[in-house]
Amino acid sequence: MIKEERYLRANIPLKIYGLSEKSVTITFGSAVDSGLLDLITNFNQLLLDNPFSGLITTVPAYTTLTVVYDPLTVKLSDLPGEACFEKVSAHLNKIAEIKIEKSEAIANQLVIPVCYGGDFGKDILTVANANNLTQSEVVDIHTAGHYTIFMIGFVPGFAYMGGMDDRLSTPRKQMPAAKIPAGSVGIAGNQTGIYPMETPGGWQIIGRTPLKMFDVNRKQPSLLGGGDRVSFKAIDQAEFNAYAEIGI
Repeated sequence: MIKEERYLRANIPLKIYGLSEKSVTITFGSAVDSGLLDLITNFNQLLLDNPFSGLITTVPAYTTLTVVYDPLTVKLSDLPGEACFEKVSAHLNKIAEIKIEKSEAIANQLVIPVCYGGDFGKDILTVANANNLTQSEVVDIHTAGHYTIFMIGFVPGFAYMGGMDDRLSTPRKQMPAAKIPAGSVGIAGNQTGIYPMETPGGWQIIGRTPLKMFDVNRKQPSLLGGGDRVSFKAIDQAEFNAYAEIGI
């Protein structure tokens, strides 16, 4: 039985396509914006609150929601239809038809301390020169923004954030770096993001946070999640070291 809750209704026909033998993807739109993010976030929560037999996990993205399931369990379920795609689609469309009131998703608000420039942000001059700004103006603009996490991907805990001021928009590096340190704050196009662990990468690195963005020993390993709201606070080297000593 479907449980009704106060989430944002998907009041458009669902566009569902098979991704593999054990997953389908729902396309909610084509433009990346906060309204679409709320729709995907709330529909995802509604599905998790009302799972079908065989549901394994869901993967929200910029404009889509991928639903992963166990084919054998779905096949043996009492969902209407013959093939797994038909059965899963039937449940998803039933979710979409629930008459519920619109509500705003409750998002976590986080302030991320960042030490900009120097050895922590060697590409800040690249960003400044690309946009006819000084390095100080890059920091001022970046810390004045309010960002929304649209998706987690690439590596565990890597948050893709929208809402960056167009004055900081800078292309990715032509040649990716072999090692980007954990905590590095970067810019790629009109997005900003934080590398949660050391990994190769092509974003323009403007600073680094001392916070542990991903820690397998935490109950929730990733510090950031889809739909969270983020702002940045500039700190100096001494403050960076103080945070690092605490081991947050």
